[in-house]
Amino acid sequence: MNLAHLHIVLNHVPSLGMLLGLVLFIAALYKKSESLKKVSLQVIVIVALLALPTYLSGNAAQWMLQNRTDIPKAFVEAHQNAAMVTLGLMTITGTFAWFGLWQFRRYSRPGGGTTVAVLILSIFTTAAILQTASLGGLINHTEIRPPAVDEVAGWREPVSLFTNSESWVWPASETLHFIGMTLLFGVTLAVNMRMLGMMKSIPFAALHRLLPLGVLGFVINTLTGMVFYIASPEMYFLNVGFELKMVMLIIAGISVLYFTVFDEPWAVGPDKEAPVMAKVVAVCSTGMLLGVMYFGRMLPFLRN
Repeated sequence: MNLAHLHIVLNHVPSLGMLLGLVLFIAALYKKSESLKKVSLQVIVIVALLALPTYLSGNAAQWMLQNRTDIPKAFVEAHQNAAMVTLGLMTITGTFAWFGLWQFRRYSRPGGGTTVAVLILSIFTTAAILQTASLGGLINHTEIRPPAVDEVAGWREPVSLFTNSESWVWPASETLHFIGMTLLFGVTLAVNMRMLGMMKSIPFAALHRLLPLGVLGFVINTLTGMVFYIASPEMYFLNVGFELKMVMLIIAGISVLYFTVFDEPWAVGPDKEAPVMAKVVAVCSTGMLLGVMYFGRMLPFLRN
């Protein structure tokens, strides 16, 4: 199985998952069910996490199809353009949904502004992702293609040229990337060390306030990482280090979701020992983030 096959499998997850999350969220608002609202926010966050490998595998598939003469380039470019917009919307929607879960834990319910933002963003994101999926279906399904299509300009090549030709773009993106990693790893390390028995005088509720900074770091790393990916795709395609990095990053993101939602860490007060499950997640997330940094550094040396 190559990345093109993986994309065919993965692309169903954000399409159906985002639609499910939106339906559950609307049902929760209609029934005024806080528990259903929490479930819908969790679905949206998980789908947003899985949107990243879906997009990256799609770019790999596009790279593999670039010399295929039987597939009109316009269909591929239109799908890729829509995917870039969808990924941006998914990232923003997932961030607001996560913030709603953070407010659930901290204040027992998300704020009105957060609820409205998630609803509006979810509607736009669902529409965008269904449109992206529809355009993707035109690539290989000749029976549903329109008889003619206008030539579509792709976004990836102009972004790549701009990033590689302007001397300030790559260093600025690297700086932001390391700032994001510092925020993400710093907050995660503080939480994990508390779960493992250090800083016992500090309750988890105090560290919980720092989680938005960690998520901000994750978003910064996602956006700047996309700049690197688009600017130099040959470094990432078929690179086992990059594939491992993405898997570890998603697992680390799920770990942050655990510390946001579940009761076990929240119940850890001053001088209290964390439960076994919280310690296991702490060890796992620390190892995953160390792996993300290691494989990120080793990318140039692991490419084929």
